Amino acid sequence: MLAIIETHPIQYRSPVYQTLSTDIGIPMTVIYGSDFSISGYKDKEFGTQFAWDIDLLSGYSSQFLSNVKTGGAKSFDDVSSRGLAKLLREIKPKAVLITGYNHALYKSAFYHSWKLNIPILFRAETTDFAMKRNSIKSWLRGRTLSFLYSNCSKLLYIGNNSRRHFQRLGVEDEKLIFSPYCVDTRSFKLSKIDRQLLRSNTRHNLGIQENQKVLLFSGKLSYRKGVDLILPAIQKLPQEIQKQLVILFLGDGELRGELEKQARSSSYTKTHFLGFQNQTQLSKYYHCSDILILPSRYSETWGLVVNEALHHGLPCVVSRAVGCASDLIKSDITGYTFETDCLDSLTQMIKNSLDLCDRVDTLEKCQEQVSHYSVAKAAEGIAISYDFILK
Repeated sequence: MLAIIETHPIQYRSPVYQTLSTDIGIPMTVIYGSDFSISGYKDKEFGTQFAWDIDLLSGYSSQFLSNVKTGGAKSFDDVSSRGLAKLLREIKPKAVLITGYNHALYKSAFYHSWKLNIPILFRAETTDFAMKRNSIKSWLRGRTLSFLYSNCSKLLYIGNNSRRHFQRLGVEDEKLIFSPYCVDTRSFKLSKIDRQLLRSNTRHNLGIQENQKVLLFSGKLSYRKGVDLILPAIQKLPQEIQKQLVILFLGDGELRGELEKQARSSSYTKTHFLGFQNQTQLSKYYHCSDILILPSRYSETWGLVVNEALHHGLPCVVSRAVGCASDLIKSDITGYTFETDCLDSLTQMIKNSLDLCDRVDTLEKCQEQVSHYSVAKAAEGIAISYDFILK
């Protein structure tokens, strides 16, 4: 049996485990620190109380160290490792897949796996570019992670930056397995008919003309995400271009008030604030739009909204701080990358993207690029790593 350690059910990871168990047939159980993400919780950056509207638990075995209804952890920060060692001794897994290293649950998982002599697989958001560190912190982090990785049987990289991170810290190529970061498309409506219908209806409901270009931001309205750069960058465009644009802010967060103030000062560009939308409601807004913008300043290890947008055929404009850029953004094909926190650079790339989204083959090329970053491919990487342990 493979034991997988997670703090809580995550909408982007559960489908991988469903595929790993149901389609590939790997005997496994996921050990969750808490069920708060399915019972309902308030996300700090979204500033919204919600529970995911898709099934995150069927198709595979899972156990919870705590439950909200019985007084268990109600948020990510509250999750503890209490009961983990006992459970690992009881189920006696042949390997443990650990999905992070910063949280106390993950640290405990490393410790008890070593203590119980259980082989460790590691798959997480790993990169050297998510945030800036001084030389001392970088050195200490590097030494610590090198030791951690040297004690893992296999390391699963989610993309180019993840692979380079492992290689920089001395991990041999034979220990590395590709298990890409991905999104589950089953809750999306991706057919040509769906696109035509949802695009027409959503634009009609929002009062958007077919000849207008719609720029979409999807995510937390926070400083970290750089969302406050979008309207100022657009205001640097010629007026005739500004008049053609409509901005959709899909999400909520601390900067909503500031963004609404920015929108009121914009004379030419119409703006809609759509609030938080759950997974099954996303397709209509992606199809309504022409371009995704993700201008993150830091701590954007991947940026899964880019996967979502590309699956819907949308080219993307992302900052260089967005981790998936080297994997998914091919300049003048699937989008553009701009200098982080630079208005002039963002403005220019928005202008470039307006031509790109008009090309007849852009939708197909976006979908082709992201097709290599699938749930099936991610599950396959885990299965290959687990099979290595059994041999």
